[in-house]
Amino acid sequence: MKAARKLRRLQQPQSLLEFVRQFLTPQVWKQARHAGLRRRPRPRWDLQPLVIILLVMTWAAGDSQEEQFQAARGFYVMSHECRKRPGKTLAGFQKALAGLPMCYLRALSQGVRDQIRARFGDRLLVDGYEPFGCDGGRVECPRSAELEARMGKAGNDDSAPQLWITAFVHLSLGLLWSWRLGKGTADERLHLRQLLYTLSPQAMIVADAAYMGYELALAILANNQSFLLRLSSKMYLYSTEQKTLEEWEEGLVYYWPGKMQEKGRPPILCRLIRVKVTGSKKYDVWLLTNVLDTQRFTAATAAKFYRWRWRNEGLFRTYKRTLKKLKFSSRTICLLHREAEGSLLALQILLAHADLALRPSISNGEPAISPRKVLVEIRREIKGSGRRRIQSYRKRLNRCRADSRQQTSPKASREWPRRKPHKPPAPPILRTLTDAQKALLRKHIHAA
Repeated sequence: MKAARKLRRLQQPQSLLEFVRQFLTPQVWKQARHAGLRRRPRPRWDLQPLVIILLVMTWAAGDSQEEQFQAARGFYVMSHECRKRPGKTLAGFQKALAGLPMCYLRALSQGVRDQIRARFGDRLLVDGYEPFGCDGGRVECPRSAELEARMGKAGNDDSAPQLWITAFVHLSLGLLWSWRLGKGTADERLHLRQLLYTLSPQAMIVADAAYMGYELALAILANNQSFLLRLSSKMYLYSTEQKTLEEWEEGLVYYWPGKMQEKGRPPILCRLIRVKVTGSKKYDVWLLTNVLDTQRFTAATAAKFYRWRWRNEGLFRTYKRTLKKLKFSSRTICLLHREAEGSLLALQILLAHADLALRPSISNGEPAISPRKVLVEIRREIKGSGRRRIQSYRKRLNRCRADSRQQTSPKASREWPRRKPHKPPAPPILRTLTDAQKALLRKHIHAA
């Protein structure tokens, strides 16, 4: 009977902790412990309470880390009455967290991704692809001597240390998938290449013009994945026939930078898609993809995927504003990385468990949940831990659906101080291959 009740709770979770256990399963904990088995002998804080409290601190309300820690510890103690109680002080928690190797947190992130893929299944697919948007952003850090020395400066000479976060977001679900941390001056294209292993061969990587690059395109092709990148006037493309952009709809082009031609590197055959935008102050969007089959990947699907790319910005807004991670609290490089990893994992679980509970079996690409409403219910669950409630957390979660409304105004209409006015990228430059380039192209084709 006890095993049957446990199985029923896993299939139909009712409390916040049961929802969390859908992703942090015993197998995930086992994998995390195995990842760092020889690096953490006999700790005072066990891995599970340390990570659970770290996650709950991200969700808990409070003006200081001390208040968030006490709320998170109280929630853990009331939820695990039969287990050993963790330490009582924030200083002890931070000392234990600083001694936790990062391989544990990365192994947990990998395990949570595996659980998301197993539980969402075909919901990740849209028109035969898994659309993932990639973007990055900076988060300010405290002005401690250690962070200023280790993190450097990312903006002006008087700017505070900043941490750069590059993240993949599933565009149909708006779900955080994977991330990479670096200094405020980190190369986001390098981060994207380092995150390719987290995606499946069905992934369609959608990004803006800042990510376009020859080496990045080759890396995506080497992983048997697809890309959809916006182009700017810095891009030079080549066509075998004499054509102009004014009459262009879609067709095959070669991406072949001049430096790559000098080094004898081969061209990349791609498809150039023009998405016409109507209305005042609108600019056509030029997209480049390595999927050459127009039936397999239509121009309408490409336009839809790139229109969803704005959800990368929405996720960073949720992270910075809703979870109040506009500025980190940790003052050492060791705690800073663990705070960032823990808070991103907490955001991933928040979005995943609510979306899994509220979204129907087939995704229509529209947001299903309101992250703010979900966070309010989580905080109510944390504050009322140990009390008997009339409604379960699962029933209260049904009130957290996103408001469905049609976007009628521009997404970026206000002029913000210290921010340059946004200028849409200009069209790429299309050239015709010369006779010498055609001869070199034939050599590469025969060599392949």
